[in-house]
Amino acid sequence: MLKQNAYETYKQQSVMTMTQTEMLTMLYDGILKEIYAVSREFDREPLDLAEINRRLQKTQKIMNYLASSLEKENDIAKNLHSLYDYCNWILTQANIKKEPHQLNEVVDIIAGLRESYIQADRNARMHA
Repeated sequence: MLKQNAYETYKQQSVMTMTQTEMLTMLYDGILKEIYAVSREFDREPLDLAEINRRLQKTQKIMNYLASSLEKENDIAKNLHSLYDYCNWILTQANIKKEPHQLNEVVDIIAGLRESYIQADRNARMHA
């Protein structure tokens, strides 16, 4: 019990001291991890529908968090919000229809955003 509490405290402190890029990277990594896990679940027989649903909903929660954290006053934020909405739509369709074929599109979008943020952070640090 004591080890669990220490670990939870450590995790909470780690999150609170992250840079914006580290936080975004962690969230994007979480989305990618869950989608990869869902893809593996779709390859199993019989399908574990409850596990697929749980993982897709977790992915959508992360996506919703990202969308809700945007400042919607600029064009970049509006475009990101649209991308997150589109990804959520794909996740919903995959969950309803139990068809994973469009999940690769979400992976491509999120991996691209992840890499863009990392590169932008590198560029900003080099010019600071």
